[in-house]
Amino acid sequence: MQEIGQVFIDQWMPRRDAEANKNDFGRVLCVCGSVGYTGAAYFAAMGAVRMGSGVVTLATPKRVWPVLAAKLNEPVVRPMPCDEEGLLSEAAIPELLVLADKADALLIGCGLGRSEQVTKTVRALVQRAPCQIVLDADGINALSGHKNSIRQAAKPVILTPHDGEFARLCPEKDPVAFAQEQRCIVLLKGHRTCIYTPDGEVYRNHSGNPGMAKGGSGDVLAGMLVSLCGQGVEPVRAACITAWLHGKAGDLAANELSESGMTPTDMLDRLPRLTKLYNTREW
Repeated sequence: MQEIGQVFIDQWMPRRDAEANKNDFGRVLCVCGSVGYTGAAYFAAMGAVRMGSGVVTLATPKRVWPVLAAKLNEPVVRPMPCDEEGLLSEAAIPELLVLADKADALLIGCGLGRSEQVTKTVRALVQRAPCQIVLDADGINALSGHKNSIRQAAKPVILTPHDGEFARLCPEKDPVAFAQEQRCIVLLKGHRTCIYTPDGEVYRNHSGNPGMAKGGSGDVLAGMLVSLCGQGVEPVRAACITAWLHGKAGDLAANELSESGMTPTDMLDRLPRLTKLYNTREW
């Protein structure tokens, strides 16, 4: 087992070229949100923005599009077909595949909710999207009973489950074997988040604190991770960087505001203080 620390991140964090434009920093697509879960979509999209993506597109059910379009300034918010309950409909698949074809990385799941149509939509995207995929929350839940879809993805999928989500996907609860069998990367969230790779490697993170155990924290992490993938960071490295920076942003928030009082919004606000360490030019 390898321990994730400052030295890892200093070596792997991407730097920004002064001559670059937005297309050089990745186009990411977040397929997230449903009625009652607009916050999850918001935090995922803003996690990608704060992590440095050039263009962030949020595809969300049209029932909640007005809420998120009004709340989000930086991402492009696209309304998608949905059912009567405000959950993503499989009628959205063709348009989502067009958007995914233009993306460098794709996040599926934050606040999507659960239904048969959501499951069909998630499976179609995993099996047919050409870009790097990150699966979180209901994106993972949608593949319970269909885990072999993960092996059909164009690139090794990164999953970001907590213990309950992973247990539904893999009743054996063996992340090492699962990552190897499904040729995927598992970022298993918890007190000491661990990353499991298709090659059998394990990385353990030591940043973070109990104040992060609040709704929305995992959505921020998923957005940060898809952002780094979109910027071209190798997936295992992206997972390690994300775990460490996410925890350090939480530590900054806890130290300033307390574990009880800190929020995922506070973590988003403090993330740029950490990434500034790797972009030190003065203008």
